[in-house]
Amino acid sequence: MSARLEAAVAELEAALREELAAAAPPAGPAPVELLGVESFAARAGIGRSSAWLAVSSGAVRSVKIGGRRLVPASELSRLASGDQPESEAARPAGA
Repeated sequence: MSARLEAAVAELEAALREELAAAAPPAGPAPVELLGVESFAARAGIGRSSAWLAVSSGAVRSVKIGGRRLVPASELSRLASGDQPESEAARPAGA
């Protein structure tokens, strides 16, 4: 390859890299995976009634979207580690 051709290819490569970097979506927080209460129960290895009791008592965080009650999948690992939900952890003991 001639020196001029190599320089042109290098310039084109740099321009393409720059263009691709500009077109990349902005890095942001990862989307949260939400599970229906029944799916949460199945993954947690507990019954539906126990899952609904945990949601209604606040032991498991959940959100209502439309007519559905959804549980973040991160609650599975939080429960497995024995951590309390943030709302309970902030509450004084005996409250």
